[in-house]
Amino acid sequence: MRDHEGALQKAMVAALKADPALSALIQERVYDQAPEGALCPYLALGRCESRPVAADGGGVEQRLTLTGVSRFAGSEEAKAVSAAVRACLHEAVLEADGVRTATLRATFADVFRAGDGRRTYAVVRLRAVTEEVGEDG
Repeated sequence: MRDHEGALQKAMVAALKADPALSALIQERVYDQAPEGALCPYLALGRCESRPVAADGGGVEQRLTLTGVSRFAGSEEAKAVSAAVRACLHEAVLEADGVRTATLRATFADVFRAGDGRRTYAVVRLRAVTEEVGEDG
């Protein structure tokens, strides 16, 4: 069995970095783990839950969380990041390392201020079902 989680992350990061609308906001600042003192705004990959899918030939269901971080005075920038992430990934067909999304949907979005009032977060949750792609594609 292939690494569905790693393949989906690789394909998502490539799609997010290549998306013109998102790049206009965050350039290529998409991190698995944001570096100390990362320039804002940026997008960080978060939690990933996965479980095998027994029906219809198998695959893996994954639930992922992406978090945009903004220091803009207000929620406008975080909302724009959230909208760009959803537009880029919702119903996208992504493929990497022999794994492809059968479905990919944005299921939840939330924008909120941090307790210290210095940052605004944009949380986007996704649900994906991935499948292995045969040699003939």
